[in-house]
Amino acid sequence: MPVAPATGQHSFVWLGTGQSLLDAMLSAIVVARSSVRLEIYMVKDSAIGVRFREALTAAAQRGVQVRLMADAVGSFGLSREYFAGLEAAGGAMRWFNELRLSSFSFRDHRKLLVVDETEAFVGGCNIAPEYYGDGITAGWRDGGASVRGPVAVVLTAEFDRQWERATGQRWDSQPLGLRRRAAAHVEHAVEALFIRPGFGGNPLNDALRQDLAGARDVAITAAYFLPSRRLRHRLAQVVGRGARVRLLLAGENDVPFIQLATHSLYRRLMNTGIAIWEYQPQILHAKVLVIDDIVYVGSANLDPRSLRINFEIMLRIRDAAFATAAREQFESDVTERATLVTREALQRDHSWWKRLEQSLAYWLFARLDSELAAVKLQEWRRRKDRLLQSVKGVRVRVRRANKR
Repeated sequence: MPVAPATGQHSFVWLGTGQSLLDAMLSAIVVARSSVRLEIYMVKDSAIGVRFREALTAAAQRGVQVRLMADAVGSFGLSREYFAGLEAAGGAMRWFNELRLSSFSFRDHRKLLVVDETEAFVGGCNIAPEYYGDGITAGWRDGGASVRGPVAVVLTAEFDRQWERATGQRWDSQPLGLRRRAAAHVEHAVEALFIRPGFGGNPLNDALRQDLAGARDVAITAAYFLPSRRLRHRLAQVVGRGARVRLLLAGENDVPFIQLATHSLYRRLMNTGIAIWEYQPQILHAKVLVIDDIVYVGSANLDPRSLRINFEIMLRIRDAAFATAAREQFESDVTERATLVTREALQRDHSWWKRLEQSLAYWLFARLDSELAAVKLQEWRRRKDRLLQSVKGVRVRVRRANKR
C-alpha cells in the first residue's frame, strides 16, 4: 500500500510496483496546471507509451508547458515521429545525445517527472509494457516514489540543465569529474543526488559512506549489483559491528551476462556475513536502499555504469514512516517471493567453466566498460584544455595588438 508521510515541508508516497508508479505519473500529468518535465531513458511504442503520449499531448493542448526528453539509445526503436502530435500541440521533445561514436557510451539513464515544479516522481521504470505490472503476476518488479515540496524545485533546475545538455553536448565541455549533491535545505529530509559521467567524487558514494558508518540495518534491492571493492568493504564493516546487511538481487535478469558478473561476488559477500536472496516471480529492476530510517530510491544501479558513466538521479529521503513502507516491501519480497542463496547451492554450480564465465563477465562490466569510458573522458579533457589554451593565446595576442 502506498504510504504518504510528511517531514517538514515535504510529503512522500511510496509506490512499490511499476504499475502504481506509472499510473501515478499519468494522473499527475492529467491534472498538471503549468508545467510538465519528463526525462526518461526508454519509451516503447505500446499501450502504456500511447497513454503517456496522449496525456502529454492533452496537457500541451490546454496550455501546459510540456518538455519531454528521452535517451536516443534507450529509445532507439522508437520512431522519430512518435511524438509529432505533442510537438504540434505546442509541447517540446528532445533526444538526449543522438548516436555519435565519440559519446555513445554516456547515456541519460534517469527516470524523472516533475509537475508544476511542486511534485516529482523518481524510480526505475521506463515507459514500456514490461514495467507495467505488480511484479508478481505480471510486469517486472520495479517501482519508485513521489515527493512534494522544495526538492521539486531542485529537480526542475537539474532537468533544465540536462535539457540544455541534450543536443549541444554542453555536458562534455564542463568538468566531468564533478558530480553534484544538491540538498532541499529542509532539515536534510530530502537530498537529490545527481550523478554525471566522471571519475571524481560521487554523490551517491559519498552519502552511502556517511550513512553506512553507523548503520544498524541495511536492506538493498538491486537490479544490477557490481559494487566497488570499497563499497563491499563498507558493507562488510557494517556486518562486523554486529549489524545486518541483506541483499535482494535478480533471480532472472534481462542482461544475463551482468548476472554472471554479480554471481562472481557471491562467495566473497557471503564470507563477510552478508545475506543474499534472489527474487523469483519476475525480472527484478528496482533500485532501492533502506538504511535504518533512510531510503535511497531512483534510477541508479550499484554498478560502474550507473556510478561512473551514466547520468542518474537518486533521492535520499530521511523519514521513519517512509522507510518503514520501503522496508515492509523488502520483507514481503524476501519472505514470500525470493530464494535464499546458500553455500551448498553455490558449491553445486561452481564448475571451472562457470567460474571462467563469471570472471569474464566481471572483467567486461566492472573493468573494461569503465576503462573505455575513462579513456574517452581523458580525450575530452585534453581537447578542452587545448581549446582553453587556444582561446588564452588569442586573448594575449589581442591585448598585445591593442597596446601597439
